[in-house]
Amino acid sequence: IDALNDRIIGLIQERMAVSAVIQEARITSGGRRVNLYREMEILNHYSEALGKQGTSLAMTLLELCRGRI
Repeated sequence: IDALNDRIIGLIQERMAVSAVIQEARITSGGRRVNLYREMEILNHYSEALGKQGTSLAMTLLELCRGRI
């Protein structure tokens, strides 16, 4: 379990870094930092895969990945 938790944390940190790059590219091109349509797709994806708690997990993940520029 500890090894899995470490992998999950590492993947979340990787996602945060990739999200920061994407947000920077959006801002540089004159767009908004956050794409709400894309966030809804992510929420739906997690919800379909994991049920109600998947939505909560996705919200937490999105919150972690916003505004890290």
